Amino acid sequence: MTRLSLGMFVLFFTLLSCSPKKATSAKSPKEDSTAKIQVALCLDTSNSMDGLIDQAKSQLWKMVNELASTKKAGKTPDIELALYEYGNSGLAVTEGYIRQVSALTTDLDMISEKLFELKTNGGDEYCGWTIQDVTNNLAWSDNNEDLKLIIIAGNEPFNQGKVDYKIACKAAITKGIMVNTIHCGDYEGGVRHFWKDGADLTDGKYMNIDTDAKVVHIETPYDDDILKLNNQLNDTYIGFGSVGRNRKAMQMQQDANAATYGTANNVERAVSKSKKAYRNEKWDLVDAMEKDEEILDEIKKEDLPEEMKGMTKAEQKAYIEKKAKERETLQTEINELNKKRQDFITKKQQENAETLTLDNVMLKAIREQAEVKGFINK
Repeated sequence: MTRLSLGMFVLFFTLLSCSPKKATSAKSPKEDSTAKIQVALCLDTSNSMDGLIDQAKSQLWKMVNELASTKKAGKTPDIELALYEYGNSGLAVTEGYIRQVSALTTDLDMISEKLFELKTNGGDEYCGWTIQDVTNNLAWSDNNEDLKLIIIAGNEPFNQGKVDYKIACKAAITKGIMVNTIHCGDYEGGVRHFWKDGADLTDGKYMNIDTDAKVVHIETPYDDDILKLNNQLNDTYIGFGSVGRNRKAMQMQQDANAATYGTANNVERAVSKSKKAYRNEKWDLVDAMEKDEEILDEIKKEDLPEEMKGMTKAEQKAYIEKKAKERETLQTEINELNKKRQDFITKKQQENAETLTLDNVMLKAIREQAEVKGFINK
């Protein structure tokens, strides 16, 4: 038998190592093609900002609905939110009085829970440092076609702290992240204190709000019916695993938190739960099985809810599919009622003067920026 020379062996293995290999960890084309909207909400939690935190709590679900109602190329995008607080003297001075409350996540209930836990306390507000931290420490998309936003709200001069806000803002826009600034005070004061300059450096929007203004929640004839459907919707969630029971309880608690700001705000949350952006595959079997049809083969019997433990695999699958159909029907009904509700609200808003509240200025800016990126609200 003729022996291959050393050179031929080297050539053979070089070619072999360069040949295409099947990627085992690559995302599927469906995952790769899903557009993203990523928003980091940065709130000043110093003593004077109770009004801002209240407005954020009362308007979270309205913002989610605005984002979740968009489509890009006919497809619903993934919605990821992050939450930061800054300017709170209860935070570490070595960290710039800044805290990442939540990284970017699709877990909207968790964002709501963390938002309602925020407390104000006097401190120094370092906007440049905050923007730098958010830019560097979140898992931002590499796709320039995705919408990536930092929304930072506060009332002290924008140029405080050891990190130059101009450098921080330029670093953000280099990654395709726009910075929307919200000055909690008069418009010209925000201009003088560089809030507008911070936004301009990143092609973002500068806005101002009155934190003492009360958000006007418009109640409609459709609210009660939507809330009844929401109660039925909650019954379609099947908690599993060690966290399932706790997460179902969290879901109910966030309903209750939303209700503390009135019926209309509670309805906004119910509408959010009817959108594709509201996903709970980590603890709900309906969402989990939609993502992974073989999920039942991976779950131990003791991790199933009590009502499913005595079922055969076929019965378990049929039970989950039944709940999935119920959920789809309820979500459709909620969305249809919400269209009528929105028409009612639009007419009422035309009769009233617009106030400078967080929802009015923020949603308008997000809508305009989303459209530029091809995300159309339908």
